[in-house]
Amino acid sequence: MEKRFKNRNDIIKDYEREPVPQDKRKGWVKLSVVWMGAIIALSATALGGTLGGGLGMTEAVIASFVGCFILSILSALCGIVGARTGLSTSLVSMFALGKYGSYAVSIVIAFALFGWFGVQLDLFGSSLHNILLNVFNLDINSKLLVVVGGVLMTTTAFIGYKAIEKLSLIAVPLLGLLLIASLIRVMNGKSLDEVVNSPLIGEPLTIGLSISLIIGSLAIGAIIGPDISRYAKSTKDAIISSFVGFFGGFSIVLIIAAILAKATAQVDVVEIMLGLGWGTSAMLILILAQWTTNDNNLYSSALGFSVIFKNTPKYVLTISAGFIGTVMAVYGIYENFIPFLIFLSALIPPIGGIYVGDYLMNRRKYHYNNLSSMKNVNVVSVSIWIVAALVAFMTTPAPNGFGIFTLTGASGLDAFLVAFGLQLIASKVSQSKIQSISSAEQGGTIQ
Repeated sequence: MEKRFKNRNDIIKDYEREPVPQDKRKGWVKLSVVWMGAIIALSATALGGTLGGGLGMTEAVIASFVGCFILSILSALCGIVGARTGLSTSLVSMFALGKYGSYAVSIVIAFALFGWFGVQLDLFGSSLHNILLNVFNLDINSKLLVVVGGVLMTTTAFIGYKAIEKLSLIAVPLLGLLLIASLIRVMNGKSLDEVVNSPLIGEPLTIGLSISLIIGSLAIGAIIGPDISRYAKSTKDAIISSFVGFFGGFSIVLIIAAILAKATAQVDVVEIMLGLGWGTSAMLILILAQWTTNDNNLYSSALGFSVIFKNTPKYVLTISAGFIGTVMAVYGIYENFIPFLIFLSALIPPIGGIYVGDYLMNRRKYHYNNLSSMKNVNVVSVSIWIVAALVAFMTTPAPNGFGIFTLTGASGLDAFLVAFGLQLIASKVSQSKIQSISSAEQGGTIQ
């Protein structure tokens, strides 16, 4: 009985409040698969279809590569901190923002991500409903499908990284095969020139706006990168997996989806798949891809809550968050909650800029044993967080933001860069003051 209990504990053990042991770390190949599972979903193919509909093919390729390259850099920078410390995003933020500052970070990340879990779950339910209706002529209530999806996604998030990795190892290769097979089929009998020179089929886009859409779609995922990279064997593995996942995987999916849209004169990739006659297997793969993305939202949400509710097991927090997210999806979170989620999401990118900037200037501080000696609140870093978040709101177009001015065109990237720059300056000033005080004390001793 004791051995069975221990084995059960080993299954759900996820090191949410401590560093991941070195013998549990993974190489870049498995980490890359997890990243691709996290970022490639129905929403990614929808974005690629939108790019294909609103841009020329050459412009769509350029936007995809540039946007994904920027996301790769963001993810790599944040991932380095996770790999070096072995800690989650919420715990990493404690070094820069203080104990209570990290609680605020945990609340923002947790609520934002399980809110987006509800949004994605709502998309899952409606997509599965349409597929069952079109393929099997089964009219199953989409709310029931939402509940089923919520249970499945909560199960893998409940177990933690191990289950997410196993599911991704199945889903990612299958999705890759489906996209390549679809590409071959739609290009059959068509020349590349014909596709490249095909007319626009959607709302016209600019390269700059498209890059901003790509960055905005996954900026939060890059910022909470330590939740995944804490399992990296080395910083090299964390960096390579970030580039393979974002620059390799995500850009290829966007480009293939854009080509599919161009070749079929349809923006909706799910409709394209149905039109190609792939049937049940293709639809199940697309749904599986949605699953691997959404369980990551719940997983990171539970990691955030674990920092606040220290005496509550992570699996209990995961189940609770999954239940709330599922209820929100059933009651139409998409129509009623999106502005609030966008508000919360604007608060997350500055967190990455702060802890990356602080880490680069104070690497020795970032060790698990130092967590207990951190300030309750780092006033300077918290102030930087507020300022950078305000910049995000000011560069976000109305009605979700103030739309006062633009910087890079992606408000999340704006907030990261502002927070990163200000934190570097603040950390440098702080170091100079400490050195001056130390020099003065040494001088006094010598005298």
